[in-house]
Order: sequence, then C-alpha cells, then structure tokens
Amino acid sequence: MEKKFAPAHPVNENLGVLLGLVRGEIVRDIESEMTALGMDLKFNQFLILKRLARLGPMSATELARAVELDAGAMTRQLDQLEKKGYLRRCPHEQDRRALRIELTEAGAAVWGQLSDCNDRVLAAAQRSLTDLEKNQLHEYLARVLHALRDKT
Repeated sequence: MEKKFAPAHPVNENLGVLLGLVRGEIVRDIESEMTALGMDLKFNQFLILKRLARLGPMSATELARAVELDAGAMTRQLDQLEKKGYLRRCPHEQDRRALRIELTEAGAAVWGQLSDCNDRVLAAAQRSLTDLEKNQLHEYLARVLHALRDKT
C-alpha cells in the first residue's frame, strides 16, 4: 500500500500563515547548514553578511532597514560579527560623524561558503516546481510585495 503525502500543515492556510511557515523552514534549514559547516551564526547574521556582500558597504541604518532589524538589535548583531572579524565599522568618506559597515576579507570568505548554503536551501525549497512555476512564484511574490509597499 502506497503511503500518501500528508502536509504538516493544511495547504488551505491563509497567505500570511503560509509565508510565515515557508520563512520559518528556510531559516531552520539555513541555520542547520551553517551549524553543519561549523559556523556559529544565526539567521539575522547570515542576512547581514548577505546584504553587505551583495550591496556593498552601507550605514548601520541602511543595513538595519535592508534586513528589517531595529537599531538596538542591529547594534548587537554588528558587535558580534565585528568580534568574529567578519565586518568592520569605517568612517564615512563624506560625513565624519557617520560610519559605514563593510565586510572584512574573513567576512567575504565566510559569505563565499554561505552563498552555496543559501543556493542549496532555496533550490531544495523549489525542487517540486517546474522552471515556469518558479518564475511565476517569483513574479507573484514580487507583485504581492509591491502591492503591500504601495500605499497609494
């Protein structure tokens, strides 16, 4: 007798619940991969390294906005990542009062490993989708995000 697939959560959950469940699984899988690589990092730290690697140096405020952390949480994460040697705070070239956050060589090397982890987790999350469905999912989620951000 063939065993039928039973989802852990009903498929008819509302959009908010489903998005939260998907995000939670991605967070767990990425943290699990980082642990397997021997990296003592949390998901928010992963996101900070990812944003800096992809977007380059930026202010702590810009970075907090990019990873959706409040100022206090961002400061704690930056302190921990700086202590590990993955990033540094540098004076801003035009504004002496401001600091720019940038990856160190060690941070860039760690992101090199984490980027593969990111790709594996996201590929596994979409493994049951065709290429067309992956493109449609991306388009639909981009449209939902745009609708949520459009306040007019």
